[in-house]
Amino acid sequence: MQIWVDADACPNVIKEILFRAADRRGVPLTLVANKALRIPPSPHIRTVQVPAGFDVADNRIAAEMQAGDLVVTADIPLAADVIERGGHALDPRGGLYTKDNIEGYLAMRKFMDELRSSGVETGGPPPFSQSDRQAFANQLDRILTRYCRTESDAGR
Repeated sequence: MQIWVDADACPNVIKEILFRAADRRGVPLTLVANKALRIPPSPHIRTVQVPAGFDVADNRIAAEMQAGDLVVTADIPLAADVIERGGHALDPRGGLYTKDNIEGYLAMRKFMDELRSSGVETGGPPPFSQSDRQAFANQLDRILTRYCRTESDAGR
């Protein structure tokens, strides 16, 4: 398993959680962004800088991720692509995108886009909270624990 991060819009507190998890679990972590990022020195953490542009980082992640990888993103179309390719997709607020719920997320996104294009002011997401941070950390831990357990079972 490798962890991929759609890092341009990922909150710094989430990146910090990911840095610690990658080092603690020895899981490769790749942050993809259209700007240079500061990361701690670690053999498990790397960045990939892509050119600026619409969906460039998303396309890079989708092209390089493998089945079983985890992608951290708030981008619903990218999450749908990841799931279709056999990966796991996790929202920075701790929501896990699955085969069972991704169609609902895509429909809601389309509906909200239609509202905005008709002139309705929809506002943005609520401010990132401590409970969002905790929900993300808990979900990440569950995913990595399941992965580590599967890896140790495969080694037997």
